[in-house]
Amino acid sequence: MSPLETPNAEPTDYPATERTRVRRANTRAHYDRETVHAVLDAGLQCAVGYVFDSAPYVTWTAYWRHGERLYWHGSSASRMIKRTQGGVPVCVSVGLLDGVVFARSGFHHTFNYRSVVAYGTAHAVTDRDEKLAALKAFTERLAPGRWDELRPPTDQELKATAVLSMPLTEVAAKVRQGGPKDDAEDMDAPVWAGYVPVGLVDGAPVTDPDSHVPTPPAYTHGLPLG
Repeated sequence: MSPLETPNAEPTDYPATERTRVRRANTRAHYDRETVHAVLDAGLQCAVGYVFDSAPYVTWTAYWRHGERLYWHGSSASRMIKRTQGGVPVCVSVGLLDGVVFARSGFHHTFNYRSVVAYGTAHAVTDRDEKLAALKAFTERLAPGRWDELRPPTDQELKATAVLSMPLTEVAAKVRQGGPKDDAEDMDAPVWAGYVPVGLVDGAPVTDPDSHVPTPPAYTHGLPLG
C-alpha cells in the first residue's frame, strides 16, 4: 500500500459528511487539510457543477485556493457566474492524472491520480479591495512578482470580471499511487505489468513578436503544474 493510501480511520480535519465520505476504495480517502490543500494547490482548473431549472450543468474554469477558501473567476456575463454567484449550491471537482497503470488483467487496469471534491455555496466577491486581493493571489500563484509589473486593472475590467468564493468546509481528497494490484491467480500471467507516470509539463516560453521585453522572466520557467 502506498503511503498516500494509508487508511484514515477517523477524519482528522475536515469532517466526513454523507456526501464526502468515500465508500469505494476508502483506503484512498483523505480528509486532512495537508492533503486536500496539496492537491488543490497542484491544480489549475476545476469543474463547477450546479443545478438550474432542474437541469445539471458543469463548467470548466480556473481556480485557486487562499487559506480555507476556494476562488474561481470568469466573465460577469457568463451563465455559470450569473447562476452561482447568488448563493446556489455547487460541487467543485479537481482531478490530476499521475499515471496509467497496466495490470495483469483488463479489469484491474486503472489510473494513478489525485482528486478533490468540495461542496458548498458560492458567493460573488463584491468588495473592490477583496476582489483585487483575490485576483492578485491568482496571478502571483502562477507567476510570483507578475502582478506588480502590470498596470492596475481598470474599473471596467473589474466590472467585467466576476470572482466567486466558497469556504472549504465539506471537502475530501482521494488519491491513488503506485503499481497494479492484481488477483493472486493472475500473478503469473505472461504480460507486462507496471505503470507509466504522466504529468503536465511546461515548454520553452515563446516571446510575442511585439513584446518590448525580449527575454522571458524567471517565473515563465517551472510553472506550478502539479
